[in-house]
Amino acid sequence: MTTETVPGRANPRKSPPSSAPFPARNRLRLRPRAGRQHHAGPLSYALLILAALLSIFPLYWTMVAASTDNTRVSQTPPPFLPGPNLFKNLAAAWEDAAMGQALINSTIVAGTIALSTVLFATLAGFAFAKLRFKGRNILMTLVIGTMMVPPQLGVVPLFMMMSELGWGQKLPAVIFPTLVSAVGVFFMRQYLSEALPDELIEAGRVDGAHSLRIFWSIVLPVARPAMAVIFMITFVHAWNDFFWPFIALDMSNPTIPVALTQLSAGYVRDQSVIMAGALLGTLPLLLMFVVFGRQIVGGIMQGAVKG
Repeated sequence: MTTETVPGRANPRKSPPSSAPFPARNRLRLRPRAGRQHHAGPLSYALLILAALLSIFPLYWTMVAASTDNTRVSQTPPPFLPGPNLFKNLAAAWEDAAMGQALINSTIVAGTIALSTVLFATLAGFAFAKLRFKGRNILMTLVIGTMMVPPQLGVVPLFMMMSELGWGQKLPAVIFPTLVSAVGVFFMRQYLSEALPDELIEAGRVDGAHSLRIFWSIVLPVARPAMAVIFMITFVHAWNDFFWPFIALDMSNPTIPVALTQLSAGYVRDQSVIMAGALLGTLPLLLMFVVFGRQIVGGIMQGAVKG
């Protein structure tokens, strides 16, 4: 039996050979299921537990050393279980190093620097990412270039400037030089370039909103995850900063790192009291993470999901 082929018309009884390596029904079987959950294996859990133990061990050792006496800490092998002198050493560190005033000063300095860095870095990041103006690339290059300059090079002129302003040995001498950081500006610029669509800004312009209104109503909700990250990193860095506060402040008005130097200023250093002071300086950071940890981690995860 022969099939007739009509000129100019394809043969309906013949279908072209498939170029796919597998039939359609077999291809459907090879596709992974949507929403499939991946379960970690024993090796993954072992690595996570090891990383957690390595992260917690310095804090645990600080607590152990702070709860014993100086003689026991210096022994070999050192103790690995807490002792009975924790509250005694905490009280000695509180009295010897003016830890109360240091905690207040560190909270003011770190909180002010973190809030100002978040505000100014978000404003500058929005301008560099979405606004068009002359010299934008040159200014961004200068901002990045300041990250390459060691901060030690500006200590002498900065100290002279603070003295001229009458801020010597005062908290503004520590706060004002670090109200914004180049790292925060660069981080926020990169984040808003990817996370903030140009269509949202154009829609705001069409509705008659000016730049500050767009920043308040559109940019801030989008930038919230990055702001949480910048606040956390800046707060911890300002809390632990020692170099410039040690130069700008004296022992009567210290921050936490400066106050801890008083505990090691004697001829015989009491390592237990020093560790107790370090534990006092670490507790506010742990408390902040316990209170705001869910919001910080949620903000980071929200920024990692696009859609």
